[in-house]
Amino acid sequence: MTLSPQWLDELRSRITLSTLIGRHVKVQRAGREYKACCPFHNEKTPSFTINDDKGFYHCFGCGAHGDAIRFMTDHQGLGFMDAVKELAAEAGMSVPAPDPRAARQAEAKASLHDVCQAAQDWFVAQLGSAAGEEARAYLRNRGLSAETIQRFGIGFAPDSRTGIKSALGHLDEDLLIEAGLLIKVDDKAPYDRFRGRIMIPIRDPRGRVIAFGGRILGQGEPKYLNSPDTPLFDKGRTLYNLHLAAPASRQSGRVVVVEGYMDVIALAQAGFGECVAPLGTALTEHQIERLWKMVDRPLLCFDGDNAGQKAAMRAASRALPLLKPGQSLGFVSLPGGQDPDDLVRASGPQAFATCLEQAAGLLDHLWSHELAAQPLTSPEDRAGLKARLNAHADTIADGDIKALYRREIGQRFSDLFFGARATSPARAAPQRGSGKTWQRRDEPVPPSEELRAFSRQPMSDLIVRGVITGLTLRPALILKHSEALSEFVTLADRWADLLDALLDAAHHNAPHALDPSSLMTILQSKGLADAVGRLKSGGNPPFSFCTSTLEPVDPLREARIAEDFAEAIEVMITRPRLEAALQDVTRRFENDMQDSLFLEQQQLRARKEAFDQRLIELTERG
Repeated sequence: MTLSPQWLDELRSRITLSTLIGRHVKVQRAGREYKACCPFHNEKTPSFTINDDKGFYHCFGCGAHGDAIRFMTDHQGLGFMDAVKELAAEAGMSVPAPDPRAARQAEAKASLHDVCQAAQDWFVAQLGSAAGEEARAYLRNRGLSAETIQRFGIGFAPDSRTGIKSALGHLDEDLLIEAGLLIKVDDKAPYDRFRGRIMIPIRDPRGRVIAFGGRILGQGEPKYLNSPDTPLFDKGRTLYNLHLAAPASRQSGRVVVVEGYMDVIALAQAGFGECVAPLGTALTEHQIERLWKMVDRPLLCFDGDNAGQKAAMRAASRALPLLKPGQSLGFVSLPGGQDPDDLVRASGPQAFATCLEQAAGLLDHLWSHELAAQPLTSPEDRAGLKARLNAHADTIADGDIKALYRREIGQRFSDLFFGARATSPARAAPQRGSGKTWQRRDEPVPPSEELRAFSRQPMSDLIVRGVITGLTLRPALILKHSEALSEFVTLADRWADLLDALLDAAHHNAPHALDPSSLMTILQSKGLADAVGRLKSGGNPPFSFCTSTLEPVDPLREARIAEDFAEAIEVMITRPRLEAALQDVTRRFENDMQDSLFLEQQQLRARKEAFDQRLIELTERG
């Protein structure tokens, strides 16, 4: 029986993994994931993590890792098909009947795997032969070690039209053509596709060779040549080095996308094993979705030349319609237009690591790109900037994310072009004959005394305490904002346990059954009485949502309070990121006083002051 990957993916998507595993061990919510004591080895402290969104579990103690099917086979001792049948019955799916045609296709694919492996073995042998001396010298000049060459299976295709055709003559010639190793044109004799090239095997997620990439030695075009699409290889759905990058990304918590396989290989040798590359095409929607199954924020590190920047923008444009809460892209800029291999060889691995730490967000990348796209000297130019940015935002399918993007774009646009402009009277220039004092456009207004006093307060704690107080008074808001709150748990410091307990209570109780009184009972039963007392000891924070619900309920008032609460959530999450970004750019500006860093610092400072002003307005409404 042959089960298609699509059918198996559908089966996995219909199974809630935490519920399945929760029948055998006690699981607890931990932010966006669940934790438990590992069912595969004895432990007292939970090190077993379950991620329902990505559909996998992982134990940081014993290394157990897998999906729902793997859990049934490894923990329950079922065979693969028995596990599939049991899960399918639970999911309400019918297991497909045996398909002879599918079986024949699977057999043909197995034959193509054999052909690709035979070709791989021959290419490796040629690299070690006398004919491979020039190729070995090229790899030495690229700084690749013998261990790296062996690890990535690098080989060599001699400059011959019949090299592999003769070497693999014992195999069916039609299979060699179907595998993309030979080219057949009309009635002419087939000839080798790869000639005079360094050969790099392309593998599937299981590590099997499915295609090849060839880098020409010396001059010639194309510089890089990949296998054509075959029954084994679809370049739009394949990421180079995924089989090695996936386990490495689980250790580092990130995955980095670079332009080509030589960058991947050089970075792996430098200690960055979590790198992948698309194969001769811009990053596709399927590849982006695949990356999000590994991490929530893949990092794109394309070359600084025009082609690299175009590729980055194409990836951004393709990602926007697919965005979901918590998922995005990061964009890495390299100094001086270098590629990753150049940077690592010239400045060492730490220089590349620093660039990864400074990756810009998706909106930041769009903003920078459009800001530099055209002059902004006239009102029409500026209106064009805003229109282009909003056009990007309008492609986002998720309504909440689209609204937040448009709001952030509007805020940045206002900060840049319509920020505070007043000056002291001594600097103000009167317009002739008007009797009015006009404001200069290049002088920022000093912060008001109110803003200065407010900025001296521990605002991060004030807003977090206000949000949690609002949740205890209006439990229905917890589920409404659960994604954003779950993301914030790790930043909530001394309120993290309380916020995590609120999320857990909302997910395990019916909305109509959770009122402020019952919620307090749950929190106290979890040993959080001290945290609740600490929350109340400072009095209710000065926000509208920190006041009790009135009886009878005023729908208009509650609607306004809900709007205030949504804005408070946004301020709470964004302001710490602004503070961190401002600290980072200030540090970089102190080390390298570039005009661009000064401008970035001033823009971030203005945005932070704007968020502080929004906090003031929220307290005034309260």
